[in-house]
Amino acid sequence: MSAETSVPRPRESDVDISDSALFKGMLSEAEFAFAFFDAEGRVQRVNDVFSDVVSVPADRLAGSLPAEVLSADLNQIITHAVQAVIDSDAPVTEGRVRVRSGRGETRQWSLSFSPVHDDEGELRAVALIGLDVTESRQTEEALRRSEERYRSLVEAQSQLVWITSPTGAVIEDAPQWRAITGQGLEEYLANGWLDVVHPEERQQTEEAWREALRGRTMFEWNYRVRTRASGYRHFEVRAVPIIRHGRVVEWVGANTDVTPQREAEEMRGRLTDQLGAAALRTARLQGATAMLAEALTVEQVVQVIIDVGRTALAADRSAVALLDTDRAALKLINGEGIMEASGARGDEIPLSQSNVMTMAVNSRRPVFAESPESLKAQLLEAGGDEEVLAGLLANGDERAWVGLPLLAAGRALGALRFSFTRPQKISQEDGVFLEALAGQCALAVERATLFEREHRTAETLQRSLLPDRLPVVKGLVLAQRFRSGSRHVQVGGDWYDAFVLQDGRVAAVVGDVMGKGVKAAAGMGRIRNAMRALALTNPPPAAVLTGLDRVFEATEEEEQVTTLAYVVVEPVTGEGTLALAGHPPPVLVSPQGTAILCEPEPGTPLGWPTSRRQFRFVVPPGHTAVLYSDGLVENRKRGLDAGLAELCSVVTEAPPEVVGSPHMLLDFLVDRMLSGYEQDDDVTALAIHVPPATKSD
Repeated sequence: MSAETSVPRPRESDVDISDSALFKGMLSEAEFAFAFFDAEGRVQRVNDVFSDVVSVPADRLAGSLPAEVLSADLNQIITHAVQAVIDSDAPVTEGRVRVRSGRGETRQWSLSFSPVHDDEGELRAVALIGLDVTESRQTEEALRRSEERYRSLVEAQSQLVWITSPTGAVIEDAPQWRAITGQGLEEYLANGWLDVVHPEERQQTEEAWREALRGRTMFEWNYRVRTRASGYRHFEVRAVPIIRHGRVVEWVGANTDVTPQREAEEMRGRLTDQLGAAALRTARLQGATAMLAEALTVEQVVQVIIDVGRTALAADRSAVALLDTDRAALKLINGEGIMEASGARGDEIPLSQSNVMTMAVNSRRPVFAESPESLKAQLLEAGGDEEVLAGLLANGDERAWVGLPLLAAGRALGALRFSFTRPQKISQEDGVFLEALAGQCALAVERATLFEREHRTAETLQRSLLPDRLPVVKGLVLAQRFRSGSRHVQVGGDWYDAFVLQDGRVAAVVGDVMGKGVKAAAGMGRIRNAMRALALTNPPPAAVLTGLDRVFEATEEEEQVTTLAYVVVEPVTGEGTLALAGHPPPVLVSPQGTAILCEPEPGTPLGWPTSRRQFRFVVPPGHTAVLYSDGLVENRKRGLDAGLAELCSVVTEAPPEVVGSPHMLLDFLVDRMLSGYEQDDDVTALAIHVPPATKSD
């Protein structure tokens, strides 16, 4: 017999392949299952592998029909295949057959059935050859599942996977990419992926890709891709070279759509910027509010506004104007050369003249002009003169303006004006900040205006309690200096007085009633009047202080503290007497500029039970005695002892012309002693100068 298979027939040799023993030996050593079936479908011969597969001994199989010895499933497959070969005289293949062996495991076999002919070509038998494909099938299945998992993972991650040749040419289709970009296959294969990269990023993307190809390094990049809907989405790309035997065989890359992350980052960035800007505006407003709270005068308020405009708003110019309702005009407090004042009377801007500040006052609303065009439109709408406006814009360098009304309880007090030499975008948040700033400024201006008015009234009241002028006496020169230390509207308690006694001598006194306000001023007035009455009746200082103690006990409260220095001096000779009631001692200045601190017994403040004493006090010709309040030598940073020592040192620094003039000497002492210190108390000084004797004298 001869078997017609796809394998060429071997050449004739000395080996007799018809030898039964040789054939049986070959079949027993084979790893495949083998069986012969005659033309009637009976089993003629099998090898051990087939016997093991079907779990039937070979001697039982021989001469049997498959239906007699095999399981139903296997019988059906083999019987059907054998009959098909007999009927068609052609090979038949069963690609996958599951067979359960006698050991209980299921294996997969591939069965091939071939016709066997004799020398005359007649069909004599059917040969079955079976190959165990269990391992290869498992490998294929594992590979298939791996591919499915990989594909599912890629799709789940919204990644676009692509492959290129070693040179970077696209060699495989990427349907997901084309679905997003709307590209055709030919367009994509022709490096069309670069055509959908954002124009601003295409050149850098291509250069980076070429660099990765040359260096055979990982390609990592970010770019925007134009989508089918003509919008752009952000992608992150990572591609790696596949290297075998030292050569790149292909590139595998994946694009990840990171648009949601980018949008979220941008949103977070915008929110962070907005929150930061809001916090900064809040901090600036709080800072401005704190500075405005400390500003007591209109001038100080204006300076704060200018500083805030420069630091918080980056304004190039700032202006403040207060409303004069009688004249229906705005009076500029500081103009910084603003053009709106051109042609106006002095620093006045009539409300009828249309500009940023007058529009803000007239409308009671902020005016924001972010460009010259915006300003022009608003001014023309408000009835402004177009020629004047054209001149303003042509001659100035300002390109954006802000006008804010100063409103207190709905009443207009004036306006603020900030200008910029560049166009300025005013956001809604900026507008809220500016309106809040204007509200704080309005309160500060109202408070400062009221303070200045009341402070002037208080100063007038305090000065009314002091002498209008000092007496003019031959042989004696008197001078005084008074500097209020109150930053508020309260009246202080410092006072001084000088008058001529009945015997021609001059009485001089400097006192200090502790405290502020009307109470201190009333006490000062009572003590001053009692002082004059007692001195004119019984002038010796000890007697006057004793009388004042009785007056003080009768009229003043126990907690009230009042001190004074009282001296009686004879003109020309300077002979005199001094008494102190808990007050700093006088200083005697010589013509040579030396200072002598007179330190008699200081005594106690008025009203304290004590025996009053007086001491000889002489102001020699050419000398000057200075009485003063503790505000000259003592403050929060300088104690009394240090202040007295500094006063004596300052005297030695006075030029000769200053030493010889009591007026100049007081100015010099007050200025130098207060320099570098914050004045927190009234300063009162009284100089008694005895001119030097002349030859005629």
